[in-house]
Parts: sequence; C-alpha cells; structure tokens
Amino acid sequence: MQFRHRHLHEPQLDITAFMNLMIILVPVLLLSMVFTHTKIIELKLPNGHALDNAQVKALNLEVTIKLDRIEVSDSQIGHLQTFPRVGSEYDLLALSTLLQQVKKRVGKNKRDITLLSEPEIDYQTIISVMDTLRSYQTVVVASVVNAELFPEISLGDAPMEQTQAETKNDSA
Repeated sequence: MQFRHRHLHEPQLDITAFMNLMIILVPVLLLSMVFTHTKIIELKLPNGHALDNAQVKALNLEVTIKLDRIEVSDSQIGHLQTFPRVGSEYDLLALSTLLQQVKKRVGKNKRDITLLSEPEIDYQTIISVMDTLRSYQTVVVASVVNAELFPEISLGDAPMEQTQAETKNDSA
C-alpha cells in the first residue's frame, strides 16, 4: 500500500506591494509633518507694594502702543518721542534706535520696561513690539548677534485719552 503524502500548501503572503507602499509613504509623511515651536515669554507683573524714595527716583521707561502711534516716555524726563503709524505698520526700527540710545545713557543695569497697549491692538503687534524692546541685532566680530535692551517687560493697559470735549466738561 502506498501512502501518498499530501503536502498542505500554505498560501504564501506576497507583501512586496505593501512594503513598497510603506517605503514611499513613511518618508512622505515624515517630510510633511509640521514641527511647532513654542516660545515662552517671561513677563513681570507689577507688584502692589509701596515704593520707596529710591525706586520713585529711578528711571521708569514706558512704551505705549496706540492705534495711530507708539509713544516712549520715562518718569524723569516725561515724553521722549512719538513714532506715528505709517499705513498698517509701526516704525519699529526707529523705536529700536531710540531704545539703544536710552540703553547707552542709563547703563547695562537697567533691564526693565513697561509696555502699555490699547485694547484694540492686535496680539502680533504686541509681540513684535516686545521683541523690539527685548533686543536688537548687531554685528560683533563679523557675525550677527542679538544685543540685550530691556528683557524684563511688564504689560499693562494704556490709559484712556480724554477728548477735548471731555476736558472742557470736566473743567466746567
């Protein structure tokens, strides 16, 4: 008696097409990924403690963003300069130049500044002004570096302006 051995033929999986798809798909998906960069800006909030005489006499720089201009002032001199808005852009280069002059005058120890803005000012404008207040680009030994201006920024609301009609009503 002859026994016939039945060979069970297991189906062979042909994964060549799937591997080709993965070889193409994985790099394409990796290249199309969006890498997000989150930046954190450290802010100092004003404290509610009473100020002593030395702090009152110290220079307190304020930059105020209004819809039509940027104003720079300090506690000793008062109003320093106004930069009008040209079209939809503020003159941040001129603001940076003024702050560089102020930094040279007050010295490296002065690191704080107050940024005030009206409620209508958009977020991107505030961030752009904060970047201008924090540092400026300069060339040192044939390479461009960021030099420090006023990295400790306090935020606040700009005081409301009184119109001439309101001023007349107040005086009457």
